[in-house]
Amino acid sequence: MGIRLPIFMALHANKMFKWQQHLHSRNHSNVPKGHIAVYVGEAQKKRFVVPISYLNHPSFVDLLNRAEEEFGYNHPMGGLTIPCKEEAFITLTSQLRAS
Repeated sequence: MGIRLPIFMALHANKMFKWQQHLHSRNHSNVPKGHIAVYVGEAQKKRFVVPISYLNHPSFVDLLNRAEEEFGYNHPMGGLTIPCKEEAFITLTSQLRAS
């Protein structure tokens, strides 16, 4: 018996898997299990480690779609790069943490 994923999760599952494989291949050992490292910012990129549960939230999925449009799978920082202002990312993750 299998588990059926909601459609938005199923559509992004393959992308998440590829990003996770890429991150592991780059040997990012300071990322705890169940988390993913992302790089955020416009000119200067800052590294954040967020729970993978955020990847299911529609607001975070919007950021992932923007990242895919801008970078495809070739992320300049060697990990998942999200094209938004650091302050906006912090606000979003604070809201996700509170919910």
